[in-house]
Parts: sequence; structure tokens; C-alpha cells
Amino acid sequence: MIDAAELRRRTQELLAAHPPADTGRLDFLHARFDAGLAWVHFPEGLGGLGAPRSLQAVVDAELEAAGAPDNDPRRIGIGLGMAAPTILQYGTEEQKRRFLRPLWTGEEVWCQLFSEPGAGSDLAALGTRAVREGGGPSGSSGAGGDWVVNGQKVWTSSAHLARWAILIARTDPDVPKHRGITYFLCDMTDPGVEVRPLRQITGEAEFNEVFLTDVRIPDSHRLGEVGDGWQVARTTLNNERVAIGGMRLPREGGMIGPVAKTWRERPELRTHDLHQRLLKLWVEAEVARLTGERLRQQLAAGQPGPEGAGTKLTFARLNQEISGLEVELLGEEGLLYDDWTMRRPELVDFTGRDAGYRYLRSKGNSIEGGTSEVLLNIVAERVLGLPAEPRTDKDVAWKDLAR
Repeated sequence: MIDAAELRRRTQELLAAHPPADTGRLDFLHARFDAGLAWVHFPEGLGGLGAPRSLQAVVDAELEAAGAPDNDPRRIGIGLGMAAPTILQYGTEEQKRRFLRPLWTGEEVWCQLFSEPGAGSDLAALGTRAVREGGGPSGSSGAGGDWVVNGQKVWTSSAHLARWAILIARTDPDVPKHRGITYFLCDMTDPGVEVRPLRQITGEAEFNEVFLTDVRIPDSHRLGEVGDGWQVARTTLNNERVAIGGMRLPREGGMIGPVAKTWRERPELRTHDLHQRLLKLWVEAEVARLTGERLRQQLAAGQPGPEGAGTKLTFARLNQEISGLEVELLGEEGLLYDDWTMRRPELVDFTGRDAGYRYLRSKGNSIEGGTSEVLLNIVAERVLGLPAEPRTDKDVAWKDLAR
């Protein structure tokens, strides 16, 4: 079993062989991945060493102290937090070796083609169709020819930057909605993929709508079995909620940091009421941070379950309450907004820019990564064991559902 001392030794060997001051950023990231120090809990040969997930912090601390370059989770978060763990669990050996290294280094950006105009919160109702050509019927599980995909996806963060997408599409309309879905890896540069910007309340177009017209996906880019896409997608969604709600933060990291800084530096803004509210939110933010840390430690033994829904719920609520308090603290100044110019950012940054941006951007936190209403149901049914809501469409073929 690899321990912390062994990881420190290996990290120092990496630094000695590839001094950060003399090594290009991408070359260093390649060397780090090949040394198994990218994500230490991944298998050997795939950027890891099969070590406990909790020991990643040992490697990160050593590299940070040495001034080593890192990848940028704000730019490649979908790949790191969603695509990678799903490919690791369901991908073939060839898929793992093809996709994981450039995903981790940031050479290939990923996006998520899940939600549709008619299937957002009810994701399993999606209508994008994938039909197999030359390899047997759509329901066949054996390897075959290309799949031809037609449909529309929406709210796709970073699609304008992405080389690859994780995609779920309906391959069998004659069975209930959860059983007729298949999961694919889609090349965003292929003919028939059209990305259009969606301008949001902040003025920028961080996400997009994507139109798929006769897009051909080889069967070798299918992830998991035909018709088993919902099960694969649940792995993605569980990891997404942990990635958003349980992200690693220092004390006063995230949304609480800027408002606490303002409070300390501008005493003329303070009131007793705002002081009490800030203290309450500071404590809740610290509890959420430590809960996220505990959740990541529990994940050392396996894939995330429904518990991530709770951390993501808390993330959205706290961001909205804290950013609202910050605007209130700043008074008229908090109502100012620096720039509504249309832009297509390369980073997903929840806390960047000014107070007005943080307030507006936080409104999306209760939608992205699963709406708060859906996540409340998940917590109620799958964590607390409460009775499930009645579902009249559970055993009805997708083609017979009202739309």
C-alpha cells in the first residue's frame, strides 16, 4: 500500500527530473500524469497509483510548494469531475487510454450534452435519437456500425470550447424512458454539430444550445451497454454533484471570502443585523466545507452515491444567501455591475469579478447540476428513505408518453 511518505518521495523525484522553472507547463503535466501523480486513486497507467484518494492532498501540497504548474479545474471541470470518473468506471481499456490523459492535462476540453428543451429536470424523458447503421437493430448490444444522432441539447457549459462531449440519446423508444437510453462520447468537431451561444443574466454566454444533425458516432465511442445509458448517466450525475457541492476549498474559500474581506476592511458598512447574519453564514459555509471534505474522504472506497445531492443543495442555497448579503452590505455600490458586454468566457468562475456578478451568477446555482427541487426528492427518497412520489410514467413506453 502506497503511503504519504512514498508519495512525497515520488513527487520529489518528479520535481528533480522535471524542474518547474525549466520545464514547459504541458510537458510537466504530461510527466506528472505518467508518474501516476495526476489523480493518485486512479489505476497505474491512467494517471494514478491505486492509492487512497485522500492522499492526493499530499502530492498537491508538495507541488504547490515547489511552484509547479497545474491544470485548471475552472476550465476543465466537466472533464475532471464528470467525464473522467464515468470513463474510468464504464470505459474500455482503449477508451481510458485514449481520453483520460489529454482530459486531465486540459488539452481536450469536455462538455455535457444531457439536458434538452423538453427534458431538463425530467432528464430521462429526453428525445434526442441515436439510430444504428450497419450493425444490427438499435437494441442490439453487440459492436456494430456508426450511430446517427439527431436532436437538440441545451444549457451546455463550455460547448464553445469543447473538443469532446458526454452525450445521452434515446436508442429505443419502445421501452420505458429510463431503459431506452445509451451513453456516447461525441466529437464536437464532427459534421452536424452546431453550437449556438445562450446569453445569460450576467451578460455573458457561458453556456450554449447544441444542435445535432445526422452526427455520426462510431460504436467504439459508446460508453457502457446499449440501453444502459441511464445507469451510466447516474454515475456522471452523482460525480457532478460532488464536484460542485463538495469542491475542495480553503477556509473562507468560495463565496464567503469576498464578503468577509469587505466586512473586515470597511467597518463603516457594518450594522448589528448584518453582523449576526454574516456570522451565521460564515459558520454554515465552514460546516459545508468540512462536510465536503468528509464526503471526499468517504469516496475513497468507491463511487459517490446520493449524498452528493445534499452538498450541492447546500452549495446553491449558501451562494445565493451570501451573495445577497454582500449586495445588501455594499448598499448602492452593490447594485453596480461592471459590464454586460456579450462575452464567451473560457472559465467557469462562481466567485469572480464583482459583487453584482456574484449575485447574478448565483441564481444559476440552484439549476445547474440538478435543480434544487429534484435534489430534494433524491435526498428524501434515497438518503432519508422517505416514500417515493407517485410516478405514473414509470412503466410506459417512451413513445406513448404525453409531450
